[in-house]
Amino acid sequence: MKMMGQFLALVLVVGLSSQALAATPNENAPQGGVFNLNLGGEPPTLHPVSSTDTYASAVQSYVMDSLLARDTETYEWKSRIAEKWEISKDSKTFTFHLRKNVLFHDGKPVTAEDVKFSFDAIFEPAYQAAHLRPYYEGIAKVEVVDPQTVKVTAKDTYFKNFDVIAGLTIIPKHIYGDVEKSKKMTRTLIGCGPYSLDKFERGQLITLKKFDKWYAKDDKTWKGAYNFASINMRFYKEEAVILERAKKGDLDYISLRAESYVKKTEGAPWGKTIFKHKVENSAPKSYGFVGWNLRRELFQDKNVRVALAHLMNREEMNKKFRFGMADLATGPTYVKSEYAAKSVKPILFDPKTATDLFAKAGWKDTDKDGVLDKTVGGKKTSFKFTLIHPNKDNEKYWTMYREDLKKAGVDMEIKYLEWNSFLKLMDEGNFDAVSLGWGGGDITWDPKQIWHSASAVPGGSNFIYYKNPEVDKLIDEARQTQDEKKRIKLLNNVYEKIAADAPYVFMFNDKFDFYANSAKVQMPAETFKYGVGVDYWWTKQ
Repeated sequence: MKMMGQFLALVLVVGLSSQALAATPNENAPQGGVFNLNLGGEPPTLHPVSSTDTYASAVQSYVMDSLLARDTETYEWKSRIAEKWEISKDSKTFTFHLRKNVLFHDGKPVTAEDVKFSFDAIFEPAYQAAHLRPYYEGIAKVEVVDPQTVKVTAKDTYFKNFDVIAGLTIIPKHIYGDVEKSKKMTRTLIGCGPYSLDKFERGQLITLKKFDKWYAKDDKTWKGAYNFASINMRFYKEEAVILERAKKGDLDYISLRAESYVKKTEGAPWGKTIFKHKVENSAPKSYGFVGWNLRRELFQDKNVRVALAHLMNREEMNKKFRFGMADLATGPTYVKSEYAAKSVKPILFDPKTATDLFAKAGWKDTDKDGVLDKTVGGKKTSFKFTLIHPNKDNEKYWTMYREDLKKAGVDMEIKYLEWNSFLKLMDEGNFDAVSLGWGGGDITWDPKQIWHSASAVPGGSNFIYYKNPEVDKLIDEARQTQDEKKRIKLLNNVYEKIAADAPYVFMFNDKFDFYANSAKVQMPAETFKYGVGVDYWWTKQ
């Protein structure tokens, strides 16, 4: 999963169809034209191994490529760099046969050596890929059989072993093999995907150009995809700016918030030169959260964390800012997932319960100054902390939260940071509380990346340092369980335990995807089953 700086999933292909019929690509879609979209933020680095945010991921989805790729309508694996593959009877050996016409953007051929290197790099500490390792640790080795064939051997029965190898990003060894040199290539990205990186202008935009030697351009499997000649990706952060640019025709695709969909997209040019959409989908949903740095003594008592959750008035926020078009999140994956335990109910706004829980943890306003206090290590400590966040459009949530915290005797400071500065503090662990979001991820949930204590390492995704031995044990067992029903039961238990520990205030899961497109572009359907399907759009002729 990738980090998001906002509640709405910044994923370019996210989206069940609002139609009953299956969506089908237009195999005769016109080619050419320029597609303008908004990333929502500037990637600090485009490095294909060490980058962790959704902004870089969006760029990489066009420039990089993998052995196989998911079908946006069926979610089945389809041929990509590998033209065919075999799985052994014991599901521990995977053999991939590469196409012979695959070239990197610098003209060098893709070989089995590059596939092996792409895997090995994840476990080279210098590449700082702690966020990826949990998924690949079940793979024992990747061997080169010949220039066009690789054999992958699994060392255990991790249920996603094949999936993670099938989706492995293949990077050129001759470009990224020098670790220290490659780490400086923050504005460079060389892959073998359908688009190549043309330019990266700091503070302005990223431009991609269609790669005329892309191996699959005449492959019927991908007919109707990647129709634009070039793609411009902007870095606008503030909603007002994004909407204005879209109205002027400067952006052809934008994500919308529920509030914008209802209140800010009426009247001309809406419905004439720009069109809004509200679609349901079967894709995994993102969630926003407030995470507590559990290295801070202030947040180490579960009673305190649950009390803080009871003071987040999500019911009112949902009505006021999301027009009731979101579910209150209950835990660490989206509520409609089969991995989300239905026994877990939302923590509702309840100041009385919060006050009781604070008192149970020893926090009372002994000096009547309006702020809770407690003697810690022989010294009186006031309940004060700072919430850092990277998105100004979300500040209204935190302002409401701050006022309700204040009434309960908690002093919270709100601090907005630019994305790069925000990431730096997170990486250093130098924060009290943080507001972020996790992208939807995969349909089959593996919580290790974010919730296992082994991921509480520098560069890991468990940056709040949540540690629960029972959760670790259940995650480890679930990962090795091939029987899906048994695995779901184990992960339901994981979900229950994490939700009970309240390491985050889990915010919302949107019921719909909202987006807008310019009249310049056309699409085969409003959405595919597992994605809006932006990759299948084309320029109106």
